[in-house]
Amino acid sequence: KNRSGVMAAAAVGTLLLQIGASAASAQPRKEPLLKTHASGTFDVKLNPLSTSDATEDSPLARMSIDKQFHGDLHGTSKGEMLAAGTAVKNSAGYVAIERVTGTLHGRSGTFVLQHSATMTRGTPELTIIVVPDSGTGELAGLTGKMMITITDGKHHYDFEYAFAGVL
Repeated sequence: KNRSGVMAAAAVGTLLLQIGASAASAQPRKEPLLKTHASGTFDVKLNPLSTSDATEDSPLARMSIDKQFHGDLHGTSKGEMLAAGTAVKNSAGYVAIERVTGTLHGRSGTFVLQHSATMTRGTPELTIIVVPDSGTGELAGLTGKMMITITDGKHHYDFEYAFAGVL
């Protein structure tokens, strides 16, 4: 494994070990966060990548993500998606991680978005959150959730965000 792969695996292992202990000792937030909304559109290109299960009947897919954000969030993102389809029409799921580089309401830096989505017989459920403590530069301390809608083939985002401990 390369160094970043080993570091990521170690971080995930540490996360899994600490989840139970953290839940019991978590302290409530002492000051409320002032939430702000950003909205706009984005263009996205998904390109197929190889998977570890390359059999012809595999339900798994892996894709690169390349986005251009417009509006209150202006910038680009790069990432990867893992998806699985099923034999039942309109049922599937995906997870993805993307690193966003840009400007959010005049503040520049980077942050990471984590996606988790399922579609159950046509009913979608999507969660996109900022990975904790992933913000850099003027986006340090960024927290938030993003919603995506597609209208007439155009992708739109609504991003509710705040800055934890950083003003």
